[in-house]
Amino acid sequence: QLHLVESGGGLVQPGGSLTLSCAASGFTLDKYAIAWFRQAPGKEREGTSCISSRGTLTTYQDSVRGRFTISRDIAKNTVYLQMNNLKPEDTAVYYCAAAQWSCYRDLYEYDYWGQGTQVTVSS
Repeated sequence: QLHLVESGGGLVQPGGSLTLSCAASGFTLDKYAIAWFRQAPGKEREGTSCISSRGTLTTYQDSVRGRFTISRDIAKNTVYLQMNNLKPEDTAVYYCAAAQWSCYRDLYEYDYWGQGTQVTVSS
């Protein structure tokens, strides 16, 4: 079975940093693109970033570009989201999701999802 497990969420002050982790099991990252989505209360789930199966392509939503960095450790089968200069509008449940080979904008292209981790940015 394929599983994704997120961790690393929490409460942070505006301007602070957090690093989220997405541990994959049952498959290897070299065959799947991994994306980070987020969903704030009352809002639709939106993509923030993605890393391709080859690890050579990363994409970012405009609102997080320059503040968030997606990366992966193939040996640990884990994808990370480094989030810097966090803002209150970044508050959401963050999910990682897997799609074969390529990154997609449409969340319905992703076959596997983690359970999510809460990120709250507040003073």
